Amino acid sequence: MKHRIVVLGAGYAGAVTAGRLARRLHRDDVEITLVNGDPDFVERIRLHQLASGQDLPRRPLRELYEGTGVQVRRAWVTAVDADRKTVALSGEKGAESLAHDTLAHDTLTYDTLVYALGSTNADHGVPGVAEHAHHLAGKQGALRLRARLAELEPGETVLVVGGGLTGIEAATEIAEAHPGLKVAIAAREGVGGWLSDKAQRHLGLVFDRLGITVHQGADIERVEADRVLTAAAGEIPAQVTVWTAGFTVHPVAAATTLRVSDTGRIIVDGTMRSVSHPDVYAVGDAALADGAGGKALRMSCATATPMAWQAADALAARLTGRKVPEKPIGYAAQCISLGRRDGILQRVTHEDQMTSTVITGRAGARIKEFICASTAWGLTHPTMLLPTRRHRLTPATSMAGTRR
Repeated sequence: MKHRIVVLGAGYAGAVTAGRLARRLHRDDVEITLVNGDPDFVERIRLHQLASGQDLPRRPLRELYEGTGVQVRRAWVTAVDADRKTVALSGEKGAESLAHDTLAHDTLTYDTLVYALGSTNADHGVPGVAEHAHHLAGKQGALRLRARLAELEPGETVLVVGGGLTGIEAATEIAEAHPGLKVAIAAREGVGGWLSDKAQRHLGLVFDRLGITVHQGADIERVEADRVLTAAAGEIPAQVTVWTAGFTVHPVAAATTLRVSDTGRIIVDGTMRSVSHPDVYAVGDAALADGAGGKALRMSCATATPMAWQAADALAARLTGRKVPEKPIGYAAQCISLGRRDGILQRVTHEDQMTSTVITGRAGARIKEFICASTAWGLTHPTMLLPTRRHRLTPATSMAGTRR
């Protein structure tokens, strides 16, 4: 009987894990099922480009994994029973995609689960966010924002709430693509305040060049259809509000017996395996793991891919009776796109501390684009990366999952 591996979510972490497992394990021994609600792989790190009006290439998951042995299942995850090793699924009602699925509601049974459902927009309980604000947490949100931007008249205001990477990239992309609009960015603390002094100076110059108004220390208390209300600065007019003030994980894991953090992220060890259920691995935003220096890894694409490598390699090693690799995950840089012609590459230490080394301008933009393109290439060629040998499962693991 084949060992059944179910991967939930085909974002960066889930997609990489599924492809790497297919590369490491012999298909006669395993059955890998990748479950995702969208039929395509979505380049989340480019959603600000999609929202601003640019078109992104379509990457159907079934085409990406054709010939790999990975079975792609289009469905949404509604529940996980980590004790019975089952996953409850719901298909998209009334869609032709169900031709590939026998039931609108179904249950999958697994021997090993890889949980990679990622994160979504966090409103932090601020009234009006759900009703009036746009977000960039998924493709549909980006497309809705794109349509709304196209409706605006010259001189109307777009306000981006959040001074992190997503907020900065959204504000600069929109300002460059829609020069007739007024673009502003508001943050409770400083916009890009974690960057080095040189990077912050360059960011300020780009904001000035693109005409972006910065509202520092803006604690948003309410979002309305045409403005936001702040605690200290009164109201900020905005025909469109884009909410990028953080992300939260999907609530599926918190409803299980898996050990999770107070924010609902699955707590894992250094090999991305659940500390409470050894047959469950978690990767990407959905997992809480310590990186280099004992610091918790942050939610980002830069984290998702190495977590996927770690999980796939550890799982494959356990199934095939080989030494389990475990190396602390660290960082090298933070890259920020500032429109299509400018960017920042901020070098960081392995522990994610800022250094004085910064590359800005067109060189920064080219490096950022290379990283995005390379990431997409790796995902769209899941069987062209090392290693080249697929290992066979040991008799014990093929019958009893990953128990040791």
